Amino acid sequence: MRLIRLGAEPSAVGADVRAALTTWGVGNEIVGGVALLGVQPPDCPRPLDAVVVMPRGVLVIVGVDLPDPAMRLEAPLAGQWKIDGWPLVSPDGTPNPATEAVEAATAVAHRIQAMRATPLPVSTVVAVGPYVKQVVQPTSDLNRGVRVLHPKPTTLMASARELATSALPCSVEQAAKLLAVVSPSGSPPQVAALLAEGFSDAPTPDLASASTMLIPKVTDPRPTSRKRLPWLLWAGGAVVSLLLVVWLVVALASGDDTAAAVSESPPPQPTTVVVDGTSFTPQSAHRNDECAPQAYGDVKAWLIANECRRLERAQYETAIDNRKVTVVVASLDVLDAPSAQAFHAVVVAPGSGGINGLDGKPLERAAFASSIKGTRVHIAQAVWAGGAGDPLLDAVAKQALRLPAQ
Repeated sequence: MRLIRLGAEPSAVGADVRAALTTWGVGNEIVGGVALLGVQPPDCPRPLDAVVVMPRGVLVIVGVDLPDPAMRLEAPLAGQWKIDGWPLVSPDGTPNPATEAVEAATAVAHRIQAMRATPLPVSTVVAVGPYVKQVVQPTSDLNRGVRVLHPKPTTLMASARELATSALPCSVEQAAKLLAVVSPSGSPPQVAALLAEGFSDAPTPDLASASTMLIPKVTDPRPTSRKRLPWLLWAGGAVVSLLLVVWLVVALASGDDTAAAVSESPPPQPTTVVVDGTSFTPQSAHRNDECAPQAYGDVKAWLIANECRRLERAQYETAIDNRKVTVVVASLDVLDAPSAQAFHAVVVAPGSGGINGLDGKPLERAAFASSIKGTRVHIAQAVWAGGAGDPLLDAVAKQALRLPAQ
């Protein structure tokens, strides 16, 4: 991780953030990337302790100074924060300081979208101090890509790895543009420095074709043999002719209903799609020429205002430890590649909404992953069958990006 200090830390805990990032050292042995310290991107409402641009994601780190050290901090995004069971009272009367942090991260995501920079996922880290032993967050907040933590090197590193979820790594050229968008003043690092931090020097091949197999279910496992002698063909033909005569006699005697029953073929079995050893069974699929009615939140607003040619969705089923998982994948074809990048930036922004399931309803607290290729944006969501999702399903959502949407 290469550090570039642009200004003073706006919070006292920002010094801990800088110290944690410094321990990672230069290069990509830990996570790689470039951290801009003390930066205030254009249109951002406040200075930020750090914006970390990694090959597979962007972290917006906002420091929050607590009045005292704490053993346990309850930190919901919407609700009262509590320190060791006591409500945290802020000078301006807000129930918690996370609101400003999320607004700042949203402003950075919108800035990246407006400037059509690389659509990496933008996540939020609220760094709290001077010391907190344990932070408790609702699962729904974790699924939004927001982490509240005391910035020890290990906890901050774990969050960086967990939140950097882009299927494709950012190239050197894209990274330079992204850094310039976040901080227009100054110059991005040289190409050699960006390569050393894990950014690619060329577009990465599409992962959709990697480690994916289609395995049809076999309805008749008995092998056929082609090594019989020719005289067996004549014998077989005679037997078949005899059976046809018998079948005609039975059909005529039993009526049309019986004949229809004899000629009925079994329904085809679904195809199993295997991605990295995980089997996904298709359940249903649907295609829409109008995309906006199948979305909600900011995603729907963007689709109303912009052209979307087609939406393809498919539902799959898999299992983890004998517990069923419902997976919904969506592929949206928009006007052009720049539009796809702009739309993807909206999709990955915290709290921006998403695409409904095939039943027309949002998936509750779904594990989420997304990718982009050309004019198409791919979205994968995973929840426990009949219920909501949790972080345990993040790996399933990433795998599901390689599933066909039709």
